[in-house]
Amino acid sequence: MLGLMQDQPLLISSLIEFAERHHGDGEIVSRRVEGDIHRYSWADVARRSRQVANALDSENLLFSDRVATLAWNGYRHLELYYGVSGSGRVLHTINPRLHPEQIAWIANHAEDQILCFDLSFLPLVQAVHAKCATVKKWIALCDADKLPADSGIPGLVSYEAWIGGQSTDYAWPSFDENSASSMCYTSGTTGNPKAALYSHRSTILHAYAAALPDVMGLSARDSVLPVVPMFHVNAWGIPYSAALTGAKVVFPGPALDGKSVYELIEAEKVTYAAGVPTVWQMLLTHMKPAGLRFSTLKRTVIGGSACPPAMIHAFQQDYGVEVLHAWGMTEMSPLGTLCTLKNKHLEMSAEAQDAIRLKQGRAIFGVDMKIVDSDGKELPWDGKAYGDLLVKGPWIVKEYFKAEGGDPLVPDAQGRGWFPTGDVATIDADGFLQITDRSKDVIKSGGEWISSIDIENIAVAHPAIAMAACIGVFHPKWDERPVVAVVKRPGAEVTREELIKFYEGKTAKWQIPDDVIFVEAIPIGATGKILKTKLREQLKGYKLPGL
Repeated sequence: MLGLMQDQPLLISSLIEFAERHHGDGEIVSRRVEGDIHRYSWADVARRSRQVANALDSENLLFSDRVATLAWNGYRHLELYYGVSGSGRVLHTINPRLHPEQIAWIANHAEDQILCFDLSFLPLVQAVHAKCATVKKWIALCDADKLPADSGIPGLVSYEAWIGGQSTDYAWPSFDENSASSMCYTSGTTGNPKAALYSHRSTILHAYAAALPDVMGLSARDSVLPVVPMFHVNAWGIPYSAALTGAKVVFPGPALDGKSVYELIEAEKVTYAAGVPTVWQMLLTHMKPAGLRFSTLKRTVIGGSACPPAMIHAFQQDYGVEVLHAWGMTEMSPLGTLCTLKNKHLEMSAEAQDAIRLKQGRAIFGVDMKIVDSDGKELPWDGKAYGDLLVKGPWIVKEYFKAEGGDPLVPDAQGRGWFPTGDVATIDADGFLQITDRSKDVIKSGGEWISSIDIENIAVAHPAIAMAACIGVFHPKWDERPVVAVVKRPGAEVTREELIKFYEGKTAKWQIPDDVIFVEAIPIGATGKILKTKLREQLKGYKLPGL
């Protein structure tokens, strides 16, 4: 016997319809590429998204045709999120921090038909447009009078001219909720990037889960600042969860320096912010010397890479901002875990609670996870055993676009497929995940594993260190030993011996790095993560002292 409920597909268009109908006057604030502040409402987003859909129809784009973006977080990008996916096409957000050759390869692989870009990326588009064989139309996200006269891009039009003459009436189509809605390519640390292809169903379920109280906890009372880019895993789903809840959204545009982010937080009474550790480090570095405080910010989600304990402590103890440590990946839409306490933890000491908050958190409904040994045997959840992390769920990929890389799933005894994350982790008895390393970055010394993340966290806790990256180097007896490359804070001084001594009492003696290497900069990838492959290349030929 089937249930007697209405059969309505889970479609992205339903989110913007809901936001317009029930939160129509909710604010959307954007710092534009031009530098000014733009304001309008969820009702305006809905109206202009329908114009986008009509414009796509006029271009005769087919169902599931791809529309690409090279754009910052802003209101026009938000309109494309809804106008493209809502009309049955696929939104392809491209990371502008990638190398031009990679961008051209990605656009061709995705078979993008239209590419919309912010004017700050005009030089990038000029470099790649002739190599993008499938792109039929180039659209600059600007007013008609801001369109450059000599762009060198044939047929370039402004976004406002493109949608301006279109009707604001549009009947969102109904179709299979498993249809593709958007796509995002991985950073491609090995070989060419691969695309995660999200569906309407997976996106809606992810938006619901992200808004839960023990996850992001977004509400109509929040003013949310997604510093995490819309070109990387859909800004962690915030553009969808914000519409679902009616939250005010504040977009930072291209101004991601500490001063600009702080001023926007204060001016727009931001209560909730989300971003990667590198951005928050710039924010804290701006605030501390000036003695600045937050007047409204209460919570921040930090993910993308492991958040140093020193940063969590600074936010919570110095500024009264609760840090929600999170973990996920492109292939997971991206949320997998988020760290919030359980009821039984509330009576614990502050120190014990902090120890929990340093972990990546608990799986959210829709995600299952396990850790396995090298033979695929599941390991206990005791907070000590560590193994390869596998995940499954309705917003986790089963394969990549065009089957690149083959079938990535690992079957269990019941034949169910689990996605191998490439992370090494522990899970404690309460289900709290702690990432100990990437499988390719873990250091194996004398048969024991050393977490490079732990080594890095201790280094950046030193007041003289701004950034650290730990890698393993060859040792004739122990196979590998850890060394840590560090960037000093401006004006700070610390010696190799002082930093090595700083590790004493904070980790086991055999885990203390054998050397400290002072560098001007540590290579950072397109998504803000440390590129240890490049660091290893830079340190090629390095030998440990005494060898």
